[in-house]
Amino acid sequence: MKIFVCVKQVPDTETKVRIAADGLSIDNTAIKWVMNPYDEFAVEEAIKIRDLNAGSQTIVIGLGPKKRVPDSLRTALAMGCDEAILIDAPENLDSLATARCLAKVIGQEGGADLILNGKLAIDDNASAVSQMIAEFLNCAHATVVSKISPSPEGFEIERDSEGGTKEIVMVKKPAVLGANKGLNIPRYASLPGIMKAKKKVIKEIDSASLGVDLSPRTKIASLELPPEKPPVRLISGDVAAQVQELVRSLRDEAKVL
Repeated sequence: MKIFVCVKQVPDTETKVRIAADGLSIDNTAIKWVMNPYDEFAVEEAIKIRDLNAGSQTIVIGLGPKKRVPDSLRTALAMGCDEAILIDAPENLDSLATARCLAKVIGQEGGADLILNGKLAIDDNASAVSQMIAEFLNCAHATVVSKISPSPEGFEIERDSEGGTKEIVMVKKPAVLGANKGLNIPRYASLPGIMKAKKKVIKEIDSASLGVDLSPRTKIASLELPPEKPPVRLISGDVAAQVQELVRSLRDEAKVL
């Protein structure tokens, strides 16, 4: 079985995000980039499925500026993926251009039996690339997946639905599946794995050589940080006075009464 895992680099959740001077993008100068957390579940599942199916292969693929992508790819290699491909692409490609590049490279590499990625990326929450890849490669698709059971015909998957219910779906190969939290527990890379990953050669492909349309179909009008939360105000006095002041604040200031 040939398994591709698509991973994305996103700002670390501890990073303080700043808007760039143009007001249309974020300032990348001080950002620490990490693998998208949902993609970690996809990497782990790819390795688990490979290990249960003799002769299988896992290939991790990432797209973005050449200087930024390798860290996430080497993290996946250290976890246990077999090979890595870097698509050197301009900053901030939209979902459609990203999916076109990923689908084109996967096709050039001989196609896949299974393509895994996270259900969404935590930087934009778009949840679109996975579906677009499936469309371009004419693959079955399911997302928000919490369990995958391979079979000779395809994959029996369990996916989370609204109201806390679960759906059980049978999808045929080839398939594109979006991993949800709870699919597994991603492993920590071992020291030997990290050392091996440093020595592995990452295949590099220039997005300009793929012959796909990279022009954006979406346009950012503006970016703004959310307003700062007002400071906490402590209400003093006895219980009766506190209740009276709380009611007044909710009625006159918060306008919720």
